[in-house]
Amino acid sequence: ACWKTYLGRPEGDWARSSAMMMLGNGLSAAGHDEDALSVREAELAMLRRLGAPDYQIVVVQSNLANTYELLGREEESMHMREDLYSRTSDIWGEEDRETLLEANNYAMSLGDLRRFEEAKALLRKSMPVARRVLGQDDHLTLRMRWTYAEVLYTDDGATLDDLREAVATLEDVERTARRVFGGAHPDVANIEKVLQDARAVLRARETGLAEALADM
Repeated sequence: ACWKTYLGRPEGDWARSSAMMMLGNGLSAAGHDEDALSVREAELAMLRRLGAPDYQIVVVQSNLANTYELLGREEESMHMREDLYSRTSDIWGEEDRETLLEANNYAMSLGDLRRFEEAKALLRKSMPVARRVLGQDDHLTLRMRWTYAEVLYTDDGATLDDLREAVATLEDVERTARRVFGGAHPDVANIEKVLQDARAVLRARETGLAEALADM
C-alpha cells in the first residue's frame, strides 16, 4: 500500500525512494527474495541516475548483496561486497567503521567462495585497524576476529598452526564476548558452536598426525 501511494511521484521524491526501500525490505522479510531483488535493483539504478548521496547508495548496495546471498548467487554477492568495500574506503577512509564493516562482509563472501587466501589477506590488513580505532572489545572487532578464525579452520589447506591459531582466537573472542555482552547474548552461543567445530577439526588433524607417526 505504501508503494502504491507514492508510485506517481517523481523519481527524485524522497517518499518514493523510501517506499521502494520499505517494499524491498517487506518482500525480503516475507521470503519473496526474487521480487525483493527486482525492487532493489530498480532502486539502485534509480539512485545512480539521480546522483544520490553515497550513503544512500551504500545502504541499497548492501541490501542488494544480502539478497543475492539469500538467492544463492554468491559470486554476485561477493562482487557487490567488493565494490562496497572499495567505495566506502575511497569515500570515508580505511579507518571508518562502515569501511571496516564492509571489509568483514567482503571477507565473509570470499570465504563462502573458498577464496581463503584473499579473505585472510584482507582481514590481516583490517583487523589491526579495527583494534586501534574501535578497541579490542568492540563488537565489530570481535566479529572480524571470529570471521578470521573461521576462514583459517575451514580452509582445506590449513596447517596445524593455522588450526591452533583458529582455536586460540575463538577461545579469546568467546571469553571477551561473554564478558562484554553477557552469556545470554546470541553471539556468545554462536561463537561457542564455531569454537566446538574448530576444536573438532584440530582434534581430528592431531589424531591423524599421531597415527601417521605411530605407523612410521
